Amino acid sequence: LGARAGGFGDGKLNVTDKDGNPLQLAADKVLVTVGRRARTKGWGLENMGVAMEGPFVKIDDRCATSMKNVWAIGDLTGEPMLAHKGSAQGEVVAEIIAGHNKRFDPTTIAAVCFTEPEIVSAGMGVSDVEGRDDVIQAVFPFAAIGRALAIEAGDDGGFVRVIADKNDHRLLGIQAVGQHVSELSNSFAQMLEMGAVLEDVAGTIHVHPTLGEAFHEASLRALGHAIHI
Repeated sequence: LGARAGGFGDGKLNVTDKDGNPLQLAADKVLVTVGRRARTKGWGLENMGVAMEGPFVKIDDRCATSMKNVWAIGDLTGEPMLAHKGSAQGEVVAEIIAGHNKRFDPTTIAAVCFTEPEIVSAGMGVSDVEGRDDVIQAVFPFAAIGRALAIEAGDDGGFVRVIADKNDHRLLGIQAVGQHVSELSNSFAQMLEMGAVLEDVAGTIHVHPTLGEAFHEASLRALGHAIHI
């Protein structure tokens, strides 16, 4: 962070770090990302009595701002900056304006990186539970899933990981890497939203052959009895 990329050639990237020190790194490709900022400037927000929370508009669990009858949804309300979060917030606000009692209080919002391979994360990640001895983690590779092998998605290191509470087996987080794993993200979010335990996933008969079997097998592995590994 804070570094600047310079010349790139012959597999070498010249970099200046945040302290001004020159570095040369071996690299095959360079990915330049500019990040995102909340669009809170230039359209009149600064003239309103709306409280801010850092660069974002501060809202409560009804998506209400500090100004009466002013609501905020989407990326300018903070992380996670995801389209499906903004859409869900919009539905909540529409219901409230229509006179219904609604709250925006999701257990989790799954996130997907639509790269090759795709990356999915829902709930807690490995870094969130690092050093804890009260959790179970289990990984199941797509290399042992028939559907993944059939669509040539089993040989690039893809997997599903589950993280659960060691005491009651409550699911805390789910991650997946691999081709087409974005299609599993809704199942991950649903299980976390419902407060599922490992036994719930393990006890659900998953369709064969599908990539979702990796979620089933990862849960079985966390319980100590995976079938295909």
